[in-house]
Amino acid sequence: MSTFIKDLGSLVGQTVTIKGWLYNKRGSGPLQFLELRDGTGWTQAVAAKKDLSEEVWLATESVGQESSVEVSGVVAKHPKKENVFELQVKDFKILQNAVDYPIALKDHGPDFLMDHRHLWLRSKRQWAILRVRDAVIMAINEYLHQENFIKTDSPIFTPNACEGTTTLFSVPYFDLGTAYLSQSGQLYIEAAIMSVGRCYDFGPVFRAEKSKTKRHLTEFWMMDAEGAFIEHEENLKIQEGLVRHIVRYCLGHCSAELAILERDIEKLKQADAPFVRYTYDEAIKKLNELGSDIKYGEDLGNDDEGILTKDSVVPVFIEKWPKSIKPFYMKRDPENADRVLNDDLIATDGGGELIGGSQRENDHDLLLERIKAEGLNVADYQWYLDLRKFGSVPHSGFGIGLERAVRWICGVEHIRECIPFPRTIGRLRP
Repeated sequence: MSTFIKDLGSLVGQTVTIKGWLYNKRGSGPLQFLELRDGTGWTQAVAAKKDLSEEVWLATESVGQESSVEVSGVVAKHPKKENVFELQVKDFKILQNAVDYPIALKDHGPDFLMDHRHLWLRSKRQWAILRVRDAVIMAINEYLHQENFIKTDSPIFTPNACEGTTTLFSVPYFDLGTAYLSQSGQLYIEAAIMSVGRCYDFGPVFRAEKSKTKRHLTEFWMMDAEGAFIEHEENLKIQEGLVRHIVRYCLGHCSAELAILERDIEKLKQADAPFVRYTYDEAIKKLNELGSDIKYGEDLGNDDEGILTKDSVVPVFIEKWPKSIKPFYMKRDPENADRVLNDDLIATDGGGELIGGSQRENDHDLLLERIKAEGLNVADYQWYLDLRKFGSVPHSGFGIGLERAVRWICGVEHIRECIPFPRTIGRLRP
């Protein structure tokens, strides 16, 4: 039976077998220092020529980078490093010898690495990001269940859009005409809350925006949550609680990964505190004071988000935006009918928008009015209007982009590293 590298610390003095891959090696006379990885971590295996048969020694000399191997040996504490463990090799088998592995342990250009994404995933940095991604997913699921949400599922093929069809991928759908790849499951989980009270979906969504920024993908993962009898203030509280839980979870479970990524964890620790909140009006005023030329009624650009969060150690809510630049389903602010009860949550350190949320319009006639004003086909949304005819209640929801959250937690520059196989307007392979 093989052992995971992550468990070596509890097996000092015992003989174990590791199955994995050769990440790197260096030789020093009659010694070979073999860096192994198995998916759970890395360890050094020290092969001494005097302790091995000629066949086994030759295998340690001839093995190539990223070859799959099976290594047996005695677990020992590293002679110089605290809480680091290595293997004193007794046996070494090559399962498949990799020759001329294309990604050397040196700098490569981003296009080369993206062309070899299927192999680049094996690097320490990408390993760390993938594990943080998993931790963010675990944290989201854990927190929402603590808050009495259950996971439901929404369709990927949809007959109409959540926010208009201009940024959707259309797909021929048999004899029924055109379908669209979902940009959000929101409308469907609004229906589900009438059954289960609070729910969320979590899966891939698609947006055909021709954006080339470091924050945009055409295929990404989104968690949309919705809750019956939740109004604007409670919605903000739940969103803040979620993000702070993600931070705590990753700090508690991903210390090794964050160290590999050289993430400043003190900044993450500081982010676990009450968030700053501005109304849209306050945000525009503050941005103008700080030198931005943004005008009232415009959406915030990347630069504006950076300016607004530059001196903040915690994420910033911007709430109550003009209804003219927000989707039809958002509820109007009772204090000002030109605004809606919504929010965007902007992360620190250039993380950009993490969450978009709002209280939903629960009045049938007002929602119908908004649908017509947007020029949408009322028949396409009749089922959605039905939710306001049969037991309508105040309700709110929000969505968080998984890759955006991973990018912020990891402190990486480009979102393409935050999903195993990124899809952008310029990349469809591998």
